[in-house]
Amino acid sequence: MKLSEELKWRGYLNQTTFDDIKELDSKQFSLYLGTDPSGDSLHIGHLAVYMMVRRFLDHGHKVTLLIGGGTGQVGDPRDSEERELIPLDVINQNAESLAAQVKQLFGGQDFKAVNNLDWLQDVRLLDFLRDTGKHFSMGQLVDREHFKARVGKGKPGMSFAEFAYTLMQGYDFWYLHRNLGVNLQIGGSDQWGNILSGVDLIRKKEDVRVDGMTAPLVIDKTTGRKFGKSEAGEGVWLSPDKTSPYKFYQFWLNVGDEAAVDYLKLYTLLDKPQVDELESVMRADPGARLAQKTLAYEVTKLVHGKDKTDEVVRITGVLFGGEDFTKLDDIEVDLLAGEIPVAQTGGSLVGILLDVGVAKSNGEARRLVASGAISVNGVKVTEDQVFFEKSLVKKGKNTFILVR
Repeated sequence: MKLSEELKWRGYLNQTTFDDIKELDSKQFSLYLGTDPSGDSLHIGHLAVYMMVRRFLDHGHKVTLLIGGGTGQVGDPRDSEERELIPLDVINQNAESLAAQVKQLFGGQDFKAVNNLDWLQDVRLLDFLRDTGKHFSMGQLVDREHFKARVGKGKPGMSFAEFAYTLMQGYDFWYLHRNLGVNLQIGGSDQWGNILSGVDLIRKKEDVRVDGMTAPLVIDKTTGRKFGKSEAGEGVWLSPDKTSPYKFYQFWLNVGDEAAVDYLKLYTLLDKPQVDELESVMRADPGARLAQKTLAYEVTKLVHGKDKTDEVVRITGVLFGGEDFTKLDDIEVDLLAGEIPVAQTGGSLVGILLDVGVAKSNGEARRLVASGAISVNGVKVTEDQVFFEKSLVKKGKNTFILVR
């Protein structure tokens, strides 16, 4: 499948400066994707665009991945309000964390990683105003959607620093074009205005055409919010410290049927025949949830590696698939301990149910046991017992206690 066809099939195509998207099939491109270190981890909203870039690598194009250690000191303007400035030491730490995640995602691939702090910190103000600022008209800048959302009667306003952000990103594109031959910038659709700043700047300064294109922002079909972060600031992150590999896997495992097919295209390296086959199986036997299981495995493997993913799969099988808890090794038990309540051996079943809050009284705990509502290592129990070995206690379908 040609690159233009694959991008269309997977759902990546949105805005573009190309006259004909088939130019992607006949020309060699050197592209870049940038991410500011506003946090210490990428989330799955970022991941979709990184996977789009991966397609270019697979088709033989050159890729530069940029971490915005310089632009991150200002912050890309949001539609709602001014960003709080992040301390410089935090920006540097975040940049290191994002760089490590990018290398994990593109491990074994031929790409270049850069940090725009390396050149932006040396730019002199007067030179920037003369050589870059002079090429931007105020009419062009105030027509941007984020400006119109922030500036005007009853609106929160915008600092000059954020107003000038788009010039900085345009400068990045020009710098990478001059020094690395970059001729295409890719980003999410919220970056379209910033991408055009670079396209226009290079045309005016170098009399050369370069291009830009965006992927649509992925919307969570359940919540209707932008994929990756919720309004409360929670989200599905690539860092295991923010979203554990188990929770990461469970997120993908629990998506709906329609979303599963879309996400297989966006977030995995599976080709069209493989995705079509999974969709066919899903239509014939939706209860098997093979599309979701494949999606969860492939994306978790990409982000956290095969070994960690296999551990998560075994834990999931024990919790929800009836597999033998006693077959888990110590590493897998440690991983499970981070996801469910833990009680110490030496306690009674009734006492443990009370201690972890499964029952509110000794009487309720005894009734649960006597009624057969509790199982230990997959076997229903009807009498109290004392635990001397590690065990998995289960109530109903989704309440678990690890005794160790």
